Amino acid sequence: MRRIGNAWAWVILAGALVLTLFPFYWMVRTAITPAADLYADSGALFPSHPTMVNFLRILGLTSQEEARAAGGSGARIDFARYLLNSIVYSGLIATLQTFFCAMAGYAFARLRFPGREVVFGIVIAALMVPPVFTLLPNFVLVKNLDLVNTFAGMVAPSILMTPFAVFFLRQFFLSIPRDVEEAARLDGNGAWGIFWRIVLPMSRGPLITIGLTTTVWAWKDYLWPLLTGREEETRVLTVALGVFLQQSPNTAPDWTGLMAGSTLSVLPVLLLLIFLGRRLVQSLNFSGIK
Repeated sequence: MRRIGNAWAWVILAGALVLTLFPFYWMVRTAITPAADLYADSGALFPSHPTMVNFLRILGLTSQEEARAAGGSGARIDFARYLLNSIVYSGLIATLQTFFCAMAGYAFARLRFPGREVVFGIVIAALMVPPVFTLLPNFVLVKNLDLVNTFAGMVAPSILMTPFAVFFLRQFFLSIPRDVEEAARLDGNGAWGIFWRIVLPMSRGPLITIGLTTTVWAWKDYLWPLLTGREEETRVLTVALGVFLQQSPNTAPDWTGLMAGSTLSVLPVLLLLIFLGRRLVQSLNFSGIK
């Protein structure tokens, strides 16, 4: 019976994996399909005449005439520039937010100050506030500060902290033995020295986890960058792909080009997950998850 149960568990897991990965596969399948064959092969799992021309025209390696000859719309996208903008946007948010959340989590875990539990309760209660509720006030504040279409305005609402990250890191800091910190205090380290020299090096796994999840969230963010980064200098990939779709001069959307751009935009985050995935798993060990 146990073997049968294990077999069913593997079957269910495989089915869930297929359902999870199938949309990504269909995106890649559409990206390598010639525009002329998109509707003719709409029900096939693999295109009849796979091609890389959609990737080439998204990267700007073809002329408009070549793009139209391949069935594309002729719309262009400065992919390298928007990729760099996305890296700057998500990198700033992930780095600064992780650092400030670590400071807040350590303060709630180890420091003693009046009203600590009340403040921590307010921070946790903020988890129940949908982000869309703060969208308009944040935009008005950024606009009044004349920071629209600047990276400073785009990252300002997200760099300090998020309630989940503070709670997650606080729980890890509570698991660190106090003897380690007491030994550091005897060596002459204050609260900042203990946090910077002892606690942070011991917390690489959880910090990488928060940094990784924050990077993925910022990378796929669309609405806020659309409101605050509409100019070429600050436009990120998600917004650029939307503009690319709207600029299509054809009557039908340029789905093959859009899927090629979406596939390329996923690759940096996918590579990051592959290289840091082991750290992500290791960071769960502190909680006893097997």
